[in-house]
Amino acid sequence: MNKKEIRFEELPKAVTNLTKEVNEIKSLLTQKQRQETNEQTEQWLDLNELIQYDPEKRTKATWYTKIHRNEVPHYKREKKVYFLKAEIDEWLKAGKRKSNDEIEQEAEHYLYNTKKGLKK
Repeated sequence: MNKKEIRFEELPKAVTNLTKEVNEIKSLLTQKQRQETNEQTEQWLDLNELIQYDPEKRTKATWYTKIHRNEVPHYKREKKVYFLKAEIDEWLKAGKRKSNDEIEQEAEHYLYNTKKGLKK
């Protein structure tokens, strides 16, 4: 950090420079905020885009079956089917399998709480 003493005569110029720098920082923060907001905007996928996005690359027929059985969140307008990317992400995450460690921790937690309840 540059420690330069500012004399009284230089104070107006220093304040002007400081104001410019603060305005630049504000501008950069505003731009960053707009970018993040645009990225968070809901993204819609049609069936072909969903097939490309799907990590398992399921076929169109498989997706039609899942839609027909209401297994996957979707929206229908006339004959077109649409999906919200965020909902598909949540749906994919819901299929997570617990690790052995997570199952053991849950079992220990359950047994500990059950033992406590029996001592009443």
